[in-house]
Amino acid sequence: EQVYKAVCSSCHASGAAGAPKFGDTAAWSARLGKGYDGLLTSVLKGKGAMPARGGASPTDVSDYELGRAVVYLANSAGGKLAEPKAPDAK
Repeated sequence: EQVYKAVCSSCHASGAAGAPKFGDTAAWSARLGKGYDGLLTSVLKGKGAMPARGGASPTDVSDYELGRAVVYLANSAGGKLAEPKAPDAK
């Protein structure tokens, strides 16, 4: 939720630039079919008006944290995505 609020909500809360809104089941229905990996790839590479990583720097927000935000956002609209596995500690 924290990463969603910090990185994603600027567009996904209001639907700016065509972003599917938080909790909008209809807008997310086709996107949910991509599954976790497909949605995460869209975030990491960017899609449409969304910049790569949602505009977040990899030094500020890890891929794992973005993945957790993907799950939070998708599940708000009826997705049943499981939390990603935490990376191994180095």
